[in-house]
Amino acid sequence: MVAVTLWGSLSAVAGGKAKHEIEAKDIRELFRKLAEQYPGIEPWIDRGIAVAIDGVIYRDTWGKELPPGAEIFLLPRLAGG
Repeated sequence: MVAVTLWGSLSAVAGGKAKHEIEAKDIRELFRKLAEQYPGIEPWIDRGIAVAIDGVIYRDTWGKELPPGAEIFLLPRLAGG
């Protein structure tokens, strides 16, 4: 089980709920379970989400294992110039 915080706009697609407890072994499974529970998050996943695991940021590393008890923050991709 990992503690997941949906940051910024991502919490809005989860009905305003920012904190979640999810059973997932890697980022891929975490994204799949979130998409099953909150279908509105799929477009965000497709655009790219940064994943911070215990303070270290990962991008496009869907096979990265999630340590039990990890604190995870999901951040939407930032755009601008």
